[in-house]
Amino acid sequence: MSNIVIIPTYKEKENIEALIKSISSLPLSFDILVIDDNSPDGTADIVKNLSKSFPNVHLIERPGKLGLGTAYITGFKWALEKEYTLIYEMDADFSHNPNDLVRLHNACIDGRADVAIGSRYISGVNVVNWPLSRVLMSYFASVYVRIVTGMKIMDSTAGFICYKKEVLADIKPAHIKSKGYCFQIEMKFTAWKLGYKIIEIPIIFTDRKMGTSKMSGGIFNEAIWGVLRMKLRSMFIKYKKSPSGVIE
Repeated sequence: MSNIVIIPTYKEKENIEALIKSISSLPLSFDILVIDDNSPDGTADIVKNLSKSFPNVHLIERPGKLGLGTAYITGFKWALEKEYTLIYEMDADFSHNPNDLVRLHNACIDGRADVAIGSRYISGVNVVNWPLSRVLMSYFASVYVRIVTGMKIMDSTAGFICYKKEVLADIKPAHIKSKGYCFQIEMKFTAWKLGYKIIEIPIIFTDRKMGTSKMSGGIFNEAIWGVLRMKLRSMFIKYKKSPSGVIE
């Protein structure tokens, strides 16, 4: 059972070393793939130096800020080519507790889930250090997604997830149309439409203590219209699991 954690970065020099060391110290073995978008603060150089001491650490450098969705697509493709069994995504800023990787792992290997989501909203609202306006924006974004799509997922915008490799092979992330904030929603929606088992594991989400947030109100506006476009597109797609990993 091989695990790979994909971590997109842009200006995360304050967090990335501590995060890599924290993941590497877990009782389960996790490889780490950092996708860095040409951070001007030297994030990639920190990762390169760490990889000399941590053979589980890998780095892909991109020429500039190309978007969260394309970063994950790049990472998923790399992980599938390397035939990792479980493929995770998480933020670089410690808003996701590395210890919870083990809980996501266990949910996917004990038969409960094909996709395990670290959920902020499955057991109330478990968000620390966010202003109320941002909590409400995030929470009601997920309510909106449930209304539009029919999914029962409480935290559809979550970015802390474990996918079994066959789920990603079937989704074919490069075919996902959304490349910004709505990417997370469309990935879950596609897995749901394909009939995979999705469960939510309650986590406590803690806002970053170091570095700068990339979140803005414009991102949520993008998600609102992106969800409508996604739902409309889905009406013309026949979702079917395929041995070749193609949505037919």
